Amino acid sequence: MDARLQRRVQRYGWDKAAPFYERYWQDQLAPARETLFRLANLGRGERILDVACGTGLVTFPAAHAVGPDGGVIATDISEAMVTHLAAEAQRRGVEQLEARRGEAEDLQFPDASFDAVLCALGLMYVPDPLASLREMHRVLKPGGRMISAVWGERKSCGWADIFPIVDARVASEVCPMFFHLGTGNRLADLAAEAGFQDVRAERIRTLLRYNSGDDACGAAFAGGPVALAYSRFDDQVRAEAHAEYLASIEPYRTSAGYEIPGEFVVVAGRK
Repeated sequence: MDARLQRRVQRYGWDKAAPFYERYWQDQLAPARETLFRLANLGRGERILDVACGTGLVTFPAAHAVGPDGGVIATDISEAMVTHLAAEAQRRGVEQLEARRGEAEDLQFPDASFDAVLCALGLMYVPDPLASLREMHRVLKPGGRMISAVWGERKSCGWADIFPIVDARVASEVCPMFFHLGTGNRLADLAAEAGFQDVRAERIRTLLRYNSGDDACGAAFAGGPVALAYSRFDDQVRAEAHAEYLASIEPYRTSAGYEIPGEFVVVAGRK
């Protein structure tokens, strides 16, 4: 895998996905966020780093948890995500929050800067997740906590055919390692290798609910990791890809829409 190419794919892909992300994923990712916050146990006055922050679905609750005497810095490889988050923080008047663009493998902060580092459903997009975990360990204070959530095993995610459907139409190079951190004990093992102690992992089965085929396709194509490749499709190719994807999730169609199986793995460790 070409790491530089993968970073470009992630940066510009999430720029494309940013306008659609919360619409299609806010509710569906809630179980992962809830577990992450339970394990993080954030306290008033703490200093938090949110890596791969996206539009701020974790960042804003973290800022609320630490209060005005604490602080949250949010980073993301996507300029569009960071711009959205900064504007929203200003609109809400959340002064203890700072957003900046940055890469997860090279955190531009001094050693021992944070009480906790959070990373919600971003680490599986990083070309070198071990390097990122080592950076998280470095910037934590002694006793600080790292909590990271990733997607689980491929066989447990009913939407996984989105990747071969897209790759059959464009050489997307969309995160070929997408499911590997959620397979077996991979993420927990990497956290231990990065130096974390008291590592624990929780695996969560869930259902991604969408009211219609249009919403299911919007999440899979426009609001997710294949957004950059999808932006290159003409109308005919989009229609063909939508039809193939809907056929792949047909077993999960209900009278109310779709209930697609999903799985998350959440890992916590301490410095």
